[in-house]
Amino acid sequence: MSRFFATGTDSDSETSSEEEQVVRAPAPVYTFSDDEEETKRVVRSMKEKRYEELEGIIHSIRNHRKIKDFSSALASFEELQRAYTRASSVIQKEENGIAPRFFIRALVELEDWVTGAWNDRDSRKAMSKGNSKALTSLRQKLRKYAKEFDSEIVKFRENPDLPDDDDERKDTSSSDESDEEEKVKEKPKVRRSPEPPRRPPPQDDESSDSMDWGSSSSESSSSSDDETRGATTLRERFLKRTTERDDDEERDRRRARRERRERAGKVSKKDQADDGGEWETVRKGAATSDKPKMFAKDSDIDAALVVKKLGEISAARGRKRTDRRAQLELLHELRTVAQQHNLGDALQLKLRAATVAALFDYNPKVSDAMKPEYWSRLVENVDHMVTILLAHEDMVLSEMITEENEQLVTPPFQVRGCLLTALERLDDEFTKLLKECDPHSNEYVERLKDEVRVSALIDRVCQVVERDGAPQEICRAYLRKIDHLYYKFDPRAVKKDLPPGEETSIKKMERLCKYIYANDESDRLRTRAILSHIYHHALHDNWFQARDLLLMSHLQENVQHSDPSTQILYNRTMANLGLCAFRRGNVKEAHGCLAELMMTGKPKELLAQGLLPQRQHERSKEQEKIEKQRQMPFHMHINLELLECVYLVSAMLIEIPYMAAHEFDARRRMISKTFYQNLRASERQALVGPPESMREHAVAAARAMRRGDWRACLNFIVNEKMNAKVWDLMVGADNVRAMLGRLIREESLRTYLFTYAHVYASLSLRSLADMFELPRQRVHSLVSKMIINEELLASLDDPSECAILHRSEPTRMQALALQLADKVGNLVDSNERIFEKQGSFFQRGGAPRGEGRQRDRPREGWGGRRQRNRRRDDERGHED
Repeated sequence: MSRFFATGTDSDSETSSEEEQVVRAPAPVYTFSDDEEETKRVVRSMKEKRYEELEGIIHSIRNHRKIKDFSSALASFEELQRAYTRASSVIQKEENGIAPRFFIRALVELEDWVTGAWNDRDSRKAMSKGNSKALTSLRQKLRKYAKEFDSEIVKFRENPDLPDDDDERKDTSSSDESDEEEKVKEKPKVRRSPEPPRRPPPQDDESSDSMDWGSSSSESSSSSDDETRGATTLRERFLKRTTERDDDEERDRRRARRERRERAGKVSKKDQADDGGEWETVRKGAATSDKPKMFAKDSDIDAALVVKKLGEISAARGRKRTDRRAQLELLHELRTVAQQHNLGDALQLKLRAATVAALFDYNPKVSDAMKPEYWSRLVENVDHMVTILLAHEDMVLSEMITEENEQLVTPPFQVRGCLLTALERLDDEFTKLLKECDPHSNEYVERLKDEVRVSALIDRVCQVVERDGAPQEICRAYLRKIDHLYYKFDPRAVKKDLPPGEETSIKKMERLCKYIYANDESDRLRTRAILSHIYHHALHDNWFQARDLLLMSHLQENVQHSDPSTQILYNRTMANLGLCAFRRGNVKEAHGCLAELMMTGKPKELLAQGLLPQRQHERSKEQEKIEKQRQMPFHMHINLELLECVYLVSAMLIEIPYMAAHEFDARRRMISKTFYQNLRASERQALVGPPESMREHAVAAARAMRRGDWRACLNFIVNEKMNAKVWDLMVGADNVRAMLGRLIREESLRTYLFTYAHVYASLSLRSLADMFELPRQRVHSLVSKMIINEELLASLDDPSECAILHRSEPTRMQALALQLADKVGNLVDSNERIFEKQGSFFQRGGAPRGEGRQRDRPREGWGGRRQRNRRRDDERGHED
């Protein structure tokens, strides 16, 4: 009301108001015209609010990570969890429940940081107690929380170079802000009208009041003129003036933002319309740049220019956020350009070598397997390299050639690179591919079919290396060939009527290994060649050649100093050598080869065919990862059940006759500890049912042999179940079963003689032959051998074909008495040794327990009494 009283309608009031300054309340500023300064209210969506909250917490976590503050990082992580829970409804609505990429990136970065700090034991020891405790708690909570985002994390790790979702949001918001700034900057340039601003028509409820006030038009025009002039002066004073330089800078900033969004494949239609550009389809995936032009249109393309461009492309290798796929495409295009201009095969070879190196770099993690499609491209490029080298005898590819000495235009061509290293890495990637697949799936079979390609490629590389390489390089190439050959059975090697000139795998292995024996400069290649050669001989039942080669090499003495892969190959060779000895009927040799491997209880780990579950802190994650990388592919595995069965049967055929011969011997030793423990565990059972597993069959057969029942023993070892599980897996299964039947009869006969010889006065060899279904000559040979070795006290009567027993063996009572006497003797010896150790105590004045001391005689020790007694005996002898 004071405003209306102060500004009356009469002229007196106007003059007085000009002369006297009346204090007025500040009137609200209304802006009804476009030339007035607009105060725009920013309305943010719920998504922006929640995402900004998440980004702020993530920023604080990154700051904590820089200073290694795990306590603060733990608190921020818990706050991040709560903030994500609050934003879950927005994420569910806007992103269909998929976590935003910047959030997943923060989780991955935090997980990598925590894992690295946890694995660095030295830094953990140097931490404070609170920081270390916070690290442990943060690690546990992060692992538990990250399980909810496993799929998103895996997808992120496949393409970590993709831009985050918030980049688009920031670019959009920044472009909007820039547009607003541009509008604001353009507003001062608008020419103002001298007319006063028009007020909007009054509302219905205010119309009556405005009518009653009755203010004149002259007053309103003058007051509005003053207000407009004052507002314009104020705005011009504080508003930033726009210059041509500012316009140029703003235009450059907008263009940079548009280019950044175009690289991310998210350029808007409006921006493209402003630039006058064309639409381009951008593939989904890694962040890609525009396809650069390789050369200018009017440039003269030659080998030097292509090599220079190749250097520019290769310079980006290993840099952060380098698009590896784009590099491969650039190399492919460069190779196409070189081929179109006929720049020569030497340049093509160099470009192929660069492509192979880029394919190896495509997989960022060395431990992970390469994708099958890129591995196929790798094989194709290496194959093209070999084709070029075989076609040009005057072309050399070597690492010893420097880039300055390369000859790519004129012969003799010299190119820098190493074909053998590429082949070795390709072979290793093939092994990784096989280990990544499920061995019981069709995918493994499909991947295994590629071994034909790898073997053929190795043969072709061997031709190139034999022509141009040094002897050591030839040895490396031959060893790769041996690695794909030594474990394969060649049925032609068993046949005797081979066509002339045909080379079997045995002859090929002998040729390759002999070259390595003669020319290898490092012991590792020679050692692996010897072990592979022994393995291949044993696989084809060449027992004597394999045994002699092992004994001449003396590998048993030095193999523990070799690298883990060579030790694994040694274990595989000894296992296969034991199987070969068993197939040939050499039970003792088979047991000796398998004993060291099976007695540890870890044949699966020693043969690199899997990892056994370990207790906590017994194997770290790094050790487990390294051991998994050393595992053998599934098609190279040795059947562990077959190994264990052969070992137990061999131990049974050796241990049971020995136990029967030394039943009452107190100093009897165990030949096979594992077999002995299984047998004792079976004997301790109150109720023994029919055998089910392979181990139970072997133990039941041993108990039957101990009774002399060879038929039951043979039935436990050779039956349908055991044939399907074990014996049918061997080459020549019928011969193996026949050999087992013969050995079981012979050892059962020896066990029977050891056990029941004291019952008989004489034994008929013919009756023994009929009882054990053996030829009489064989029974005669066995009994004679036992008599010669003094295992059986008897003599042979040839006319009657009987074995006359001399009954010199002690009876059961006598044997027990002798055993008791031995134990008592051992006890006496141990007591005397203990008594001699305590002699010093008696010399210091001690007396045996139970002996009294004479008070009138000075104390004398055990030594003093012995000297006194000796003097007394001497005096008596002198008197006599």
